[in-house]
Amino acid sequence: MPVINPRLFLRSLFEAAVTAADPLTGIKAHLPAKPKGQTIVVGAGKGAAHMARTLESVWDGQLTGTVVTRFGYGCHVKNIDILEASHPVPDAAGMDAAKRLFEQVGGLGPDDLVIALICGGGSALLPSPPSGLTLEDEITLNEALLASGAPISAMNVVRKHLSTIKGGRLAAATKARVVSLIVSDIPGDNPAHVASGPTVPDGSTRHDALELVEQYKLSLPPRMLEHLASSAADAPRPDDPQFANNSHHIIASAGVSLEAAAEIARRQGVMPVILSDSVEGESRDVALVHAAIAREVLAKDRPFTKPVVILSGGETTVTLKNKDGRGGRNAEFALAMGLAINGHDIHVLAADTDGIDGSENNAGAFADGETVRRLRDVGLDARKLLDGNDSYSGFTAIGDLFETGPTGTNINDLRAILIQS
Repeated sequence: MPVINPRLFLRSLFEAAVTAADPLTGIKAHLPAKPKGQTIVVGAGKGAAHMARTLESVWDGQLTGTVVTRFGYGCHVKNIDILEASHPVPDAAGMDAAKRLFEQVGGLGPDDLVIALICGGGSALLPSPPSGLTLEDEITLNEALLASGAPISAMNVVRKHLSTIKGGRLAAATKARVVSLIVSDIPGDNPAHVASGPTVPDGSTRHDALELVEQYKLSLPPRMLEHLASSAADAPRPDDPQFANNSHHIIASAGVSLEAAAEIARRQGVMPVILSDSVEGESRDVALVHAAIAREVLAKDRPFTKPVVILSGGETTVTLKNKDGRGGRNAEFALAMGLAINGHDIHVLAADTDGIDGSENNAGAFADGETVRRLRDVGLDARKLLDGNDSYSGFTAIGDLFETGPTGTNINDLRAILIQS
């Protein structure tokens, strides 16, 4: 039986994925034992406020603390202060928030406990430039990284070596035991890469960061390059004894959410196929591969038999050619898909599970075999929009943006492609 309303079907898969990423289950499963001393909560990310509210609801005892989230993503929490700052471009509010987190953990001792709530978006929300660098330098770095096409793991290696809070440095600033509860938006779920790992160090070095600057042709001021070339950029090592009593747990990830979306598809009579939960690459290139598979299924029932919904997660990137264009990686993926499936009975949803695709107010966009025609009917050229990184303007004009508002979690992107007979 064909899906009567493809967009409602695709939306239901997205909603199932987000529900599966609700931090409640993971937080309950990984609650640390209460300490002899204080319990302090710190955190950062687009879902950090909701994580704080969830922790507070299940914690049996006293706790206080501070977490920072994106403007508009806060919620009411009784005993934990919720700060808001700019994302994806860092601002002074984020710098103040980073200082507050250091203040929260600085005076603690071995009998105290720090619970760190970490999720995607924390890198931009916690600007903390080293001596000799400024907030403007962090903004320059962030803009260069976002425009470079570098994968998120590479971005965070560079970020952590130009910061005083990332790369495990927040955890290194306290004598308390630190337990990090992490919602992963990183392909492969490396906990040290989520939000650039303020409480979880990794083994990358400043030399790795310099190589990535060269590889992705990042245009950085000389003072930033000089910092990376100096020992001042060295980050704590994972085997440092100061981290011996700490622990970390991935409490939600793309893999679990994709399985939840797949189950909803099965219940509606559509076979799901999960390609991968860690897709990376240029958005438009990834779209071409997905589109080629979808067209093959539609025409020849291979490698999968119709009806089928193809699912994938991970985080693609966009190399900006036009800095005045509007639209995030998911809208760009959807527009590239629209061009590649033009005239075919294929339906697509690409969306970020946190509800924000880049810096706009949409989570992503819908596309199908009629997208190019609908754009043409309103006087827009799909190819020109894609070449100008202006997918948001196109999807706005034809009413095909996918808008959810803040979801309270962030396990990266969901792409769902429905092919029917």
